[in-house]
Amino acid sequence: MGVVMSNDAKPGTFLEVESVLYQVVEYNHVNPGKGGAFVRLKLRNLRQGTLVERTFNSGMKLNMPEVEEKKMQYSYQQGSEYIFMDQDTYEQHPLSKETLGDAIKWLKEDMVVEMLMYNGETMGIEMPPKVELKITQTMPGVRGNTVNNASKDATVETGAVIQVPMFIEEGTVVRIDTRTGEYLERVVS
Repeated sequence: MGVVMSNDAKPGTFLEVESVLYQVVEYNHVNPGKGGAFVRLKLRNLRQGTLVERTFNSGMKLNMPEVEEKKMQYSYQQGSEYIFMDQDTYEQHPLSKETLGDAIKWLKEDMVVEMLMYNGETMGIEMPPKVELKITQTMPGVRGNTVNNASKDATVETGAVIQVPMFIEEGTVVRIDTRTGEYLERVVS
């Protein structure tokens, strides 16, 4: 178990706080006019997938667990489990919907992700920051409608619903930020 200062707990850092494993999602250093500076972190519980916000004094020592990251390929869904294959050993690892959390929205077959393991236990997966998914359902595109950045709902091939610009049509492949679920751009082939 290592140690990291609260000031250095940037997004992606793993922490153990009160025997719970977290990954930092968002980092804010706050320096108020009165009193000491502090760090506000948005943390993802690696066991439950839930988000919590915690505040720590600036310069506070935090425990940093040894989390192993292994490349895994998502193979298929079987009932309520999602099956991943180890890229080196071809061993299969089933994960529940709860363990995967929001990652399910962006997960498609054959996608390679980082599986997070701690003391031999699978804690979840680390999605690539951006994914490309095809729009499977949306209202017909409207050319030239760019007034006030108007947007509409669109369903992607994984079943997730996102907001896209009005000109995006069914069948279009778009790039999405997996951390925020935001449309980034249309992918031109």
